[in-house]
Amino acid sequence: MKKIIITGLFLVLAFGAFAQQGVQYSQYMFNGLYINPAYAGYKEQLHLHSFYRSQWTDIPGAPRSFSLAADASANNGNVGLGLQVSADKLGAQSTLAAYGSYAYRIRLNEDGSSRLAIGLSAGLMQLGIDGSVLNPNDPEQQMPAGRQNRIVPDGRAGVYFSNKRFYAGLSFDNLVAQYIDMDKDGFIPQTKLHYYLTAGVLLPVSEDVQLKPSFLLKDDLGGPTSIDLNAFLLYKDIIWLGGSYRNGVKLYEKDYLQKNLNYRNAVVAAVELFPVDGLRIGYAYDFSVGPLSGQASGTHEVSIGFTFRKRDVRMVTPRLF
Repeated sequence: MKKIIITGLFLVLAFGAFAQQGVQYSQYMFNGLYINPAYAGYKEQLHLHSFYRSQWTDIPGAPRSFSLAADASANNGNVGLGLQVSADKLGAQSTLAAYGSYAYRIRLNEDGSSRLAIGLSAGLMQLGIDGSVLNPNDPEQQMPAGRQNRIVPDGRAGVYFSNKRFYAGLSFDNLVAQYIDMDKDGFIPQTKLHYYLTAGVLLPVSEDVQLKPSFLLKDDLGGPTSIDLNAFLLYKDIIWLGGSYRNGVKLYEKDYLQKNLNYRNAVVAAVELFPVDGLRIGYAYDFSVGPLSGQASGTHEVSIGFTFRKRDVRMVTPRLF
């Protein structure tokens, strides 16, 4: 009975604050294409990447996410191209999406190791809700009896700066879908503009060890703002060890939010392994330390990436952002 009550509250919160229910990945820093189209072509080689995330595993209807991405560079590294497909499910809600990305990468120095990229994505989203999953005590007349779907166009945009040791990016999504009125589709949620601000640096600690602190600030100009604070240690280009702390922040005043709103906090532990050249296998586990602490088990996230390295190119600094 306790779990049923928690599940009901979870689904109510999900419907009431869908704008903050965008895809959440804890290992996004290992492939920035998931949050910024300007990242396309950053590694300057063909790169394949996938994520699977199972959140709050013992709560029925909890989020499940999968994504597959590929990107590469062209025109001597001055152009980046990317493709991403994703599938997400949250309770009765589901989203399928596909985006193609283009980034123009401006050289800021002679060897091209410092660049400013401007990126755009265009794609389609299928937003859906399965009424058969809903079981309210007092159903509304317009509640769907079966499944409803709506396919909408969408766009993303971003800028991304990087050199051998530092990166920073700003990006926006739902640029088109936010203007498409979903009211006539009943319970299909209305999308909203999201923005992402991120930065990180690679610091040498010793000959074999490097430290990578970073952050990601996320906001939708409607729900609570959240921030991820991350820190990883790299040992001999073989293993990353580290984690993150995720918390809500009051970046600016939002009078429309509930005054006693509890922010969803989490601590993340992660490990990234490089068993062979070009292959990265990652695992992250999220511990809830906010309102769901003690009520739900953790979140499992697995990621795999492979870079097809050019034999005649030797990277002075590993491109592992």
